[in-house]
Amino acid sequence: MFLGTHFPKLDDKGRLFLPAKFRDELADGLVITRGQERSLSVWPEREFVQLTEQLKQAPITNKGARDYLRMLFAGASNEVPDKQGRVTIPPMLRDYAGLDRDCVVIGAMNRVEIWNTENWNRYSAEQEQAFADLSEEVLPGIF
Repeated sequence: MFLGTHFPKLDDKGRLFLPAKFRDELADGLVITRGQERSLSVWPEREFVQLTEQLKQAPITNKGARDYLRMLFAGASNEVPDKQGRVTIPPMLRDYAGLDRDCVVIGAMNRVEIWNTENWNRYSAEQEQAFADLSEEVLPGIF
């Protein structure tokens, strides 16, 4: 499980130091994809394989499913962190998420998300009240 908020920096080669507490889980390989709200999703390879198996059930006759799958897989990149725990973010994905030097990396349960710092700050501020207001509506009976 991935938890917490971290503030690593991209180096000049587009590499990001993964937070130390995430490295073991991602050491054998990971997949970076486009995420929602212009973030990137980082999946342990085995989690991405499980997701792929579920997505195979999506009907290719449904235009929305086709569109989603195209965007997800066309923007996906297999990566293996180096010995120092750095992972290269491909240029296309850096552009998609608007990543520059400063980034925010958050744990999101079974995946990691990478955000442009300004985008994360804006999103987080916008969602703060909704987080409090929607807990019972979105997750009935859990809270």
